[in-house]
Amino acid sequence: MKFPCLVVDHDDTVVNSTATVHFPCFCEFMAIHYPQIHYTLEDYFLKNFSPGTLELFRDEIGMDEAMLQEEHRFWDAYVQSHVPQAYEGMREILWEQKNAGGLLCVVSHSLSKNILRDYRENGLPEPDMIFGWEIPVEQRKPSAYPLQKIMETFHLQTEDLLVLDDLKPGYDMAKACGVRFAAAGWANDIPQIEQFMRSNCDLYFKTVAELKAYLTEK
Repeated sequence: MKFPCLVVDHDDTVVNSTATVHFPCFCEFMAIHYPQIHYTLEDYFLKNFSPGTLELFRDEIGMDEAMLQEEHRFWDAYVQSHVPQAYEGMREILWEQKNAGGLLCVVSHSLSKNILRDYRENGLPEPDMIFGWEIPVEQRKPSAYPLQKIMETFHLQTEDLLVLDDLKPGYDMAKACGVRFAAAGWANDIPQIEQFMRSNCDLYFKTVAELKAYLTEK
């Protein structure tokens, strides 16, 4: 066990969800409410990367609070009947962490109930802590709060944690807390995202196999 605690993102890190669930849901919602506005999957990945989905909805598309709530209801209903699949090899990595006595925590912009459903449906070990979308906005990543709370709860130091995430908010969270960050690069092949992650992150893994090799090397 290389790190006493793995802190993993959910979407596009553990499960393949943007391309198979969230983007199709977004397209359906936009077709109903904003038919004049169109985004490609690459556009959507880039907006998720920076500045984030909330900023996309509110500042670029122009959703007011009522429409943001409507979008959330639409998305929540959609994901109840669409379960994303875990990336090949991720199940083994997470179970090896738990079986070795390590901690597994999730910091995500998905709801905790959906994360637990996805873990259960994909045969993944139950996380020790989850920080999902339902927590107060000021506590969501990129806030350092989730990492601070994990360290406080389990009496850990910064060097005991590894954050694994595919997007900039996770990187910003780890950087704000002085925790080592590994970029998950297997969800897309967008040069702007890969270039930033390779240039700025402590670690970059293009495949799940590369991550596994790193975690198991002596």
